[in-house]
Amino acid sequence: MKTELIKYRIISVILMLFISTSVVFAQDAPLQGLDEYVKKAMEDWKVAGLAIAIVKDDKIVFTKGYGVREIGKPDAVTPNTMFAIGSSSKAFTAATTAILVDEGKIKWSDPATKHLPNFQLYDSWVTRELSVTDLLTHRVGLERGDLMWYGSSFSREEILHRIRFLKPSSSMRSRFGYQNIMYLAAGQIVPSVTGKTWDDFVGEKIFTPLGMKSTNTSTKKLAQMNDVATPHAVINDKIKPIAWRNIDNIAPAGSINSNVTEMANWVRMQLAMGKFEGKQIISEAGIKNMWSSHSIIPLEGPGFPMFYPKAHFLNYGMGWFLSDFNGKKMIEHGGAIDGMRSAVAMIPEEKLGVVILSNMNQTGLNLALAQRIFDSYLGGKERDYSGDILKVLKAQEAAGKAAMDKMIAERAKDTKPSLDLAKYAGDYQDEMYGDVKVVLENGKLKLNYGAGFKGTLEHWHHNTFQSTWSDEVQGKAFVNFKLNSMGKIDAVSVDGISEFKRMPDKK
Repeated sequence: MKTELIKYRIISVILMLFISTSVVFAQDAPLQGLDEYVKKAMEDWKVAGLAIAIVKDDKIVFTKGYGVREIGKPDAVTPNTMFAIGSSSKAFTAATTAILVDEGKIKWSDPATKHLPNFQLYDSWVTRELSVTDLLTHRVGLERGDLMWYGSSFSREEILHRIRFLKPSSSMRSRFGYQNIMYLAAGQIVPSVTGKTWDDFVGEKIFTPLGMKSTNTSTKKLAQMNDVATPHAVINDKIKPIAWRNIDNIAPAGSINSNVTEMANWVRMQLAMGKFEGKQIISEAGIKNMWSSHSIIPLEGPGFPMFYPKAHFLNYGMGWFLSDFNGKKMIEHGGAIDGMRSAVAMIPEEKLGVVILSNMNQTGLNLALAQRIFDSYLGGKERDYSGDILKVLKAQEAAGKAAMDKMIAERAKDTKPSLDLAKYAGDYQDEMYGDVKVVLENGKLKLNYGAGFKGTLEHWHHNTFQSTWSDEVQGKAFVNFKLNSMGKIDAVSVDGISEFKRMPDKK
């Protein structure tokens, strides 16, 4: 698949969106007009449901639910409606690490292998030099490798074992590179030094003291709850409910589920420099370290200045993005997983924080609303962040469609597979990603990978096929079979991610 199309598909995935209310606090002067703005923005983005909480001066001054938990059903979103917070979970993993430092169990500068003795990366020097801080700051020099956990049945331990096969994309500490699996590694330090799972530790040390009674680390807990949002996705230009994505195997990077009321307590603790209702949960030194710049992010690419129109810099701390907003430091992190999106943002100088959770991940609305609210409190000229972002994304969608149209136009006509379809069937393997199985059923090739990717292949041209995944959220992908010098199938790749080598046929 061509690089141009991959870029636009990644943008679409990253940005992968009626109004009834449940009011806890009345709108005060800074928030006049917010309801109308939220309603219009939700319609523009096709968001079914959304909830907002605002913290000011260590008080929750506003919580409200908008829209519905599931399109076509009457149940309204409330401030207690549960959503997935996705990568906003990373700040919790950074916090558990800070607590371990506070308790003297580890040091920020410790080699990661001191606490994860079997942990190994492709480069032996990086393996030796990698510190606990490096795990949390996206500067290891690796591409994402997310197919290892997304939709797979690999355990946390198996994923960490297989990361040794992921080749570096840059030298360590030379540039920012977002990396979920390093957060899994940081989370696995918890059982190594405490004997408790990351899930139990974050519950004991953070959820419980902050009164986050409903917050949990697995979708398995949601079946026992009543007020739960349903994920949604735009499929064939229509908004549809979809299934929750279980990501227990990468939990420290993104599996927390919560509501805005309880997340507001998390923000209160952060803004109070680790203290909550008189109790020090995390040391002030720990908070400051997580809020300190550890990685520089260039202000370039499709996300800038779209999401950071007022920023002069963008850095990464530990579990937090750091930038400036109207001359003040903004600390924030978003999250997205199938059908869900979150934004947690703070301006510490103003003791001001916002949590916005929605049941649509194909949206730039969450951070847009947070900045709109910040403008209201800071007295800056309010701008239509939602509308501005939407215009850019519409242009990117059009460019993505144009790229696809170009591929269709360049598709080789009147070709056919080099071999009989039965010759393509077989077992394929990659040392990092695992096994792919291709079978011939009723005259059609079908491809299975892990627990989440099952597709039917249609011939595109030559030895390239297009897979239509049974899970509509995944859309389509190009599958290319590679022949060796003997004219036999040697490997298969899916969207150019990796080559799965053909295994010998079983006799």
